[in-house]
Amino acid sequence: MTAQDLRPLVEQQLALSRRLKARIQQLEAKANAPLAVVGMGLRLPGDITTPDGYWDFLNSDRDAITEIPDNRPGLRAVYDPQRDTPGKSYVNKAGFLTDVECFDARFFGLSKREAEAMDPQQRLLLETAWEAMERAGIGVRCSDRLPVGIFVGIMASEYGERQSGQRDKTGIDPYYGTGGGHCFAAGRVSYVMGFSGPAISVDTACSSSLVALHLAAQSLRREECRYAIVGGSNMLFSGDLMVSLCQSGALAPDGRSKTFTAQADGYGRGEGVGCIALMRLEDAQVAGHPVLAVLRGTATNHDGASSGLTVPNGMAQRDVIEAALRDAKVAPGDIGYVEAHGTGTALGDPIEVNALDAVLGNGAGARVAPLALGNVKTRIGHLEAAAGIAGVIKLVLSLQKGVIPAALRHSDGALSDVIDWNAAPIEVPRQTMPWPEAYSRRCAAISAFGLSGTNAHAIFEAPPANTDALPEAAGSVSELVVASARDAKTLTQQARQTAERLRAVGQKGLGSVAHTTRCGRAPLAFRVAVVGTSAQDIAHKLETASCQNSGTAPSRIRLSVGADTAEVQTLIDGICAAFPALITNSDQRDLASQLHSVLGWVIPRLRLQRGDAPGVTLHWNDSAVTLENGVALRDNLLSLFAQLYEAGADLRFDALRAIGVTADAGLGTYPFAAERFWIEEPNVIDLPIAAEVPLAQVEHLQPETDEIADFVHAELVSLLRADEPLDLAASFLEAGGDSFIAMLLKKAVEQKFQVDVPAEIVDATIPLSVMFSGISRFIQGTPIIEAAE
Repeated sequence: MTAQDLRPLVEQQLALSRRLKARIQQLEAKANAPLAVVGMGLRLPGDITTPDGYWDFLNSDRDAITEIPDNRPGLRAVYDPQRDTPGKSYVNKAGFLTDVECFDARFFGLSKREAEAMDPQQRLLLETAWEAMERAGIGVRCSDRLPVGIFVGIMASEYGERQSGQRDKTGIDPYYGTGGGHCFAAGRVSYVMGFSGPAISVDTACSSSLVALHLAAQSLRREECRYAIVGGSNMLFSGDLMVSLCQSGALAPDGRSKTFTAQADGYGRGEGVGCIALMRLEDAQVAGHPVLAVLRGTATNHDGASSGLTVPNGMAQRDVIEAALRDAKVAPGDIGYVEAHGTGTALGDPIEVNALDAVLGNGAGARVAPLALGNVKTRIGHLEAAAGIAGVIKLVLSLQKGVIPAALRHSDGALSDVIDWNAAPIEVPRQTMPWPEAYSRRCAAISAFGLSGTNAHAIFEAPPANTDALPEAAGSVSELVVASARDAKTLTQQARQTAERLRAVGQKGLGSVAHTTRCGRAPLAFRVAVVGTSAQDIAHKLETASCQNSGTAPSRIRLSVGADTAEVQTLIDGICAAFPALITNSDQRDLASQLHSVLGWVIPRLRLQRGDAPGVTLHWNDSAVTLENGVALRDNLLSLFAQLYEAGADLRFDALRAIGVTADAGLGTYPFAAERFWIEEPNVIDLPIAAEVPLAQVEHLQPETDEIADFVHAELVSLLRADEPLDLAASFLEAGGDSFIAMLLKKAVEQKFQVDVPAEIVDATIPLSVMFSGISRFIQGTPIIEAAE
């Protein structure tokens, strides 16, 4: 074979090699794709309910450790200040949440009965997950089946445990299981919000929520989901675990973690719930979501055979840090700050500091600045399964601000003398400090080590600089700003906080706020929409319009647009000129789908007619809006959208986002109602059971229609444990019903009227008034069962 013969084969192999190399690079890039933190929601001790509130707390001199509150009788009952008392806890302080019994069950379509049986952890996971999505600018619509993965760290459900010791079990119903099972912590969020991605609850003890972060990162990189919510939750109700931890000497007698200090004598417990929303960085930037920080890499491992099941392993800690660095492709010397696990034990703290020094301290070679260590457990307690997410949110805020909060106060005492601080390039800040400018990039890391031996580590970087910041609007471009809520009162609150935000950000932030209200919030039943050119004007209109709201939700409508007329073509041309984002590629899609991208399909039919003046007149009901070229077209079209939105249309506003506009992470989230749902100790859950009536005693009289409907309504109110009559325009599902309630309602109707009722008669989707009428008609047309002789 000659060289000439070999040449094609060599070229073919070289081409194949190039393709394989490109494919390998593509797969590696996908496997290590940077992820963006786009939203956060939280409830932490010290009445911390927002990221801004958390940051203010971290930069203050306060701590959130308090005595056991009155609504924790299980913890109070086991307290005995004398150590080593069998069956007792020597701790009477921890970091507690306030108002844990309060929840907005109606907002999430839950009945009072089900809400009472739900562990407050599930309730607050719903609220904080919703807030994380709203702060990310992602509107949640159940019908969209958004590809969102839910990954929740949770290790105990003590709310339900309070009932488990009762002898009387007649009060246990299906909600006892769904209200407390760990799997439902993640599953309920996906179910209520209509998410279609993975839903996984994780229990690796104190590392649970950081392991959940690791799983979420893998899921996003494998494209199992487009969005991921990572959460962690911990609440203290039962005395059992408190007694167990005290009997092992794990807890500090004063309930405070004294991390890295000579006074370290165990950890202090704490409660908390937190969620962050993640996306692939590229997707977040293209879609205009706020990038709060970038997740570069994660890793998990286990201690293996060490000194004991619950004893930390320094070698395993070094390994997991090195694995996370490889995943992140970040050099050890680039890490400027670590949110340490640091529980405040004489054994664990030195092992962790030595592991950090071996990899990120002396192990990193010549550092440009000492490695700063932080630990929020000294301020809010060790949140156990939620400790990781509390630390992550702190770390994200620190990266955003370019500031490292103080890890210890001057009053916290001297550093531990068991740790050789002089030998390690590590510092524990006693006051807030700016991020050292010597670093070429702003990177930070966080560790979490589970009591059962599962370790996790994650590495984050500051968000990329926003080089596409928009100049202040000139005030001549109209914007559509909307607000919606479940009821008229909350709509007023929503409109007010949106108005306050508009006044705060001014004209420069108007486009961002407007886009966020349209696309970053779910369209709920009670609505207001205004159009204007200035932030101040729109703020005033919003407040005025919401106060004038009629107090009734609009009927849902649908719009159908003709697709083959010259009038529609003229309209499409004008719309595309006013809103360039509607045009995809270089050609226009079919005319109906152009309008559908914004309006969706809603009735009654929209009639399009050519007017006497140039342009197109849109007739909707009895009102007309003339569309002209330029500014007038935009103004009139936005006015039409406002009318349709207020009338209940399901509009899709994504195409109205101007180039460079991102969601406003500072816009207020939904103001959830605080209604009390609580099972007092030591009561059990009461299950209403209809009294058995012998068939022979039933009068064979055909009941009246109103009598039947009234009975069904009253029975449903009782089963749902509602405090007031139900909204007859709402559906069975919207009222809080489910398959269990449907079964009980069917059984009650059959016992009352002595008929066999088909299961499908309890229709979950139609208004209650229609369902009640259908049941009445069925019973009146069905022969009453005769008593057996």
